[in-house]
Amino acid sequence: MDHVALRSSGLRLDNEVRLGWWLVVEGQDGPDRLVAGPFPDRSGAGFAAALRGDDDEPVRPVYGVRRADGGLHRRPSPEDLAWLAHLGDQLDRLPEDGAGALAEDDPLTTLLVEVTAALAESGLPLWDATGAGSALGGACLAVETALDGVVVSWRQHDRMSVDQVHGAETDAVVQRVMNTALGDVLLVRGFDVETLGGVAGGCVVRGGA
Repeated sequence: MDHVALRSSGLRLDNEVRLGWWLVVEGQDGPDRLVAGPFPDRSGAGFAAALRGDDDEPVRPVYGVRRADGGLHRRPSPEDLAWLAHLGDQLDRLPEDGAGALAEDDPLTTLLVEVTAALAESGLPLWDATGAGSALGGACLAVETALDGVVVSWRQHDRMSVDQVHGAETDAVVQRVMNTALGDVLLVRGFDVETLGGVAGGCVVRGGA
């Protein structure tokens, strides 16, 4: 049996401990209650949640081990661990004179991490300026304490930004389009975005309301 369907009425659980994604009703005054699972991945659990009727209680996917007593011991999922590893790799690309100059409890440090995460979740990598892939381009982030925010801009592949194989005009147009796209993505994600002028373009990002 790939998964078991559980309901609040006539709930029956065997003694097997199961690890995976579960649909749970989060308890307000007690423990969470499992209603379905386990599913092999988050998307499977989310699809099952979407199929529930309007009269069903709201559920959310949670990863963990179902204990013999029917409770759930939450654990980091493989997807979450892979995401944290990817986010860590992106944060390692930040310039030392930016992130390294801030205290861990500085609000701008939190903002920097949140902006990095939002871009990474959108599939937009940070520019690895000193790494082996420096020619590939990516998003450039710089903390500006005078502006109380993070300056975000795009760097194109060296073929565009350095060699200009398609010409300076195309380079400028693509740069403007990509900077606008970065600002739009972060605006949708709830950040306060102020567009910068000038040739370089980009924007100043601050925490949303």
